[in-house]
Amino acid sequence: MAVGITDIDANLKPQLSIMIISESSIKWLPIRKVSDDVSFETSDAIAIEEPLEIRLEFGPTGDRKTRNISVTMRTPGDDKDLATGFLFTEGIINNNKDILNVDHVFFACAENKENVIQVALKEGVTPQLQSTERNFYTTSSCGVCGKGSINAIKTVSVFSNKNETQFAVSADLLHQLPGILLQHQAVFSNTGGLHASALFSKEGELLLVREDVGRHNALDKLIGSALNNNSLPLSENILLLSGRASFELVQKAAMAGINIIASVGAPSSLAVELAKEFNITLVGFLRNQRFNIYSAEQRILQSTDENSDQGQIFYPDLLAK
Repeated sequence: MAVGITDIDANLKPQLSIMIISESSIKWLPIRKVSDDVSFETSDAIAIEEPLEIRLEFGPTGDRKTRNISVTMRTPGDDKDLATGFLFTEGIINNNKDILNVDHVFFACAENKENVIQVALKEGVTPQLQSTERNFYTTSSCGVCGKGSINAIKTVSVFSNKNETQFAVSADLLHQLPGILLQHQAVFSNTGGLHASALFSKEGELLLVREDVGRHNALDKLIGSALNNNSLPLSENILLLSGRASFELVQKAAMAGINIIASVGAPSSLAVELAKEFNITLVGFLRNQRFNIYSAEQRILQSTDENSDQGQIFYPDLLAK
């Protein structure tokens, strides 16, 4: 099956688009490059990492409250998607109908004027803040940091047990996805420093890519874009992660109703446990025509020819990983 980029049809769900990278995501710095015993001065593209404070405004007219929800270290760009995706995947809001507007907050004295974003909820919408039990501070490597208890890590999807999908994908289709993603990782190709989350149709067409210094941010941006485009749940799509699959990423995918997750890197033990709990197909080490299936393998079509290597799935031991 030939897979690749498709023009997004007006009737296709989700109605999404390939990411366009802003210059604000990259900074060029002077460096000295060393190769063997030769060195020279040049410039290098560095992925920008800056804090983003996410604020939430809610309550009745005349008694509106504003609460600082999170500070996350992120790559600038798609901040509105990041904020709404974060609030959704953390279970603080249920859908985009809860949202009145999303805007950056500007301060005359601030050097960085787009590092605070405020999500205003409609009157009558009560955010589920008590369920987080958390003082949110998320680094670019970990979005779980700061949670008050193990139970606070888990969130419950509004799509749980409602969108069980029967579709399956072939091993051949999965093998092609990392190459397609790499072609469209705009900042990664320049810097080598970003994680990516990509959304594919079940036919292997690339619908959406988001990049960030934080893998959790990249997925929040992707899910936030789907949320803002009324495209949830993503039960008929494939999620591809450019790195490893952590518990947190599987949880966020479950919140969006995703049933197939493929990662180029390794999954964690908790990621596998959660995938099994939600009956999510979890694939790891998807590279070099090989991958492992850790849960719900019924959604992966494998070759029936036991005497042929073509189309077979290989399960490397630890040394081969």
